[in-house]
Amino acid sequence: MIDRILYNGNIRTFDPDQPQITALAIIGENIVAAGTDDKITPLAHSNTQLDNLAGRFVMPGMVDAHIHWEATAKARHSVNLFNAKNKAEALERIATYVQAHPADEWIFGRGWAQDDWEEREFPTAQDLDPITGGRPAYFITKSGHAAWVNSAALRLAGIDQYTPDPAGGKVKRFDDGTPDGILLEDSAMALVSQHIPDIPPERLVEWMLEAQTEVWKTGLIGIHDFDDPSCMVGLQTLRERGLLGLRVVKQINHEWIHHAQELGIRSGFGDDWIRFGSLKIFADGALGPRTAAMIAPYEGEPDNYGVVVTDKETIYELVSEASRLGIASTIHAIGDKAIHDVLDVFEAVRAEEQQRHIPRSARRHRIEHVQLIHPGDLHRLGQLNVIASMQPIHATSDWRMADTYWGSRSRYSYHWRAQLDAGAVLAFGSDSPIDPFDTLQGLYAAVTRRNPGHPDGWYPEARISMQEALHAYTTGPAFAAGMENRSGRLSRGFLADLIVLDKNLLEILPDEIPDVQVLGTMVGGVWKHRIFD
Repeated sequence: MIDRILYNGNIRTFDPDQPQITALAIIGENIVAAGTDDKITPLAHSNTQLDNLAGRFVMPGMVDAHIHWEATAKARHSVNLFNAKNKAEALERIATYVQAHPADEWIFGRGWAQDDWEEREFPTAQDLDPITGGRPAYFITKSGHAAWVNSAALRLAGIDQYTPDPAGGKVKRFDDGTPDGILLEDSAMALVSQHIPDIPPERLVEWMLEAQTEVWKTGLIGIHDFDDPSCMVGLQTLRERGLLGLRVVKQINHEWIHHAQELGIRSGFGDDWIRFGSLKIFADGALGPRTAAMIAPYEGEPDNYGVVVTDKETIYELVSEASRLGIASTIHAIGDKAIHDVLDVFEAVRAEEQQRHIPRSARRHRIEHVQLIHPGDLHRLGQLNVIASMQPIHATSDWRMADTYWGSRSRYSYHWRAQLDAGAVLAFGSDSPIDPFDTLQGLYAAVTRRNPGHPDGWYPEARISMQEALHAYTTGPAFAAGMENRSGRLSRGFLADLIVLDKNLLEILPDEIPDVQVLGTMVGGVWKHRIFD
């Protein structure tokens, strides 16, 4: 018995054997037939729901292959410092928040970026102290690789001039050694963040529901999450209550990987709603705080080669052991030194897998971001069958910093064209809340690389076609999740996850992309967002 039929549509299936159709038949969560109206509509019975698409453009739903879901949900309920023009504007937003919230709470927020400010200097604890009233304050930078805290937070954490820098992190200081309120990388940030009270689980679930409604409006039907176990608790709570409406691949940060290994969990464990993906490791920092690990120093900073968050030997030990136990790895690597070292690790582990007669498709290894790659390494992801998990919107938001601190090396940054040409699978995402999860912004960045400083495109040779970009949001993430046999296409036997748009993305001009409207988002045969008749 057919539950629903969609007909009279301009449906692009992304199935090379049947690329374009007009109708789909759905039972439960699955597509059971795909073809022309005259073949599909006769399958209807008295209780079948018929949806006339009126010629609208339909395609597989998109997946954000790199998102911090808990942080995205929380960001809507904290101080928003994104796009602040200068320190004064950031402080004004913080002061407004302080006045509107109870005095017994921590003050926290996200999104500041000193390189986007007019003064382009790191702020300090002393900037915060007059407006925070003695309450501890903690603000994560846009990149997520630094925190700005006030003196109350430093005192609470016991950080003073005698506190040593933790491994893989740095406490910025004044000339006399006194901490200045900036903590670089997670190990240093954790000196304070470990004291921040956890968000009550029920409140987090409420915030996730709000965020879920918003992402449906951008055409997302799934996410690959990179947050901590508390995020998994929230997602599972939504699932058991029948409220989860996104396909989730959950990566596990290396601090908790041994728990999964002890339980015998392997990549792919779970179902079509929540499944375990990969071991997540940080190789280095980020461009914003100049902590991405570099082969040559940053422009104008001859002693700064970035920060190695996890050394090469440790990464190898973790990846090798995980592979032996059936777990793929996904490694954050932004600087060219970090990417080079991670590729060396994957090359060694691929050799071990070959000796154990494990096919490469059995371990869907990934590198997250691949922001600046040495020209000698351009081909290696494709050669090693390593997925390039990239965020196109980073190129249009980071270009000024890249030109400033990487100089001419930037021609090899955010280069998804080179990865495709070398045979790597692309999986696109946003890194939200670092950048918006808006898929249309991501598509626009991927095919144009345009920004206010480069109306013709920043290093335009790195652009890709719309067809290629759409695959990076659909079939690419499906492959990365090990779900390519049932996700990312609109074909018989695949999940009924699709979107309806008011324009045909494959035919419009690039300048029209930002104005495209998502009219409908269906997940598992159910309309989660629909604004068309």
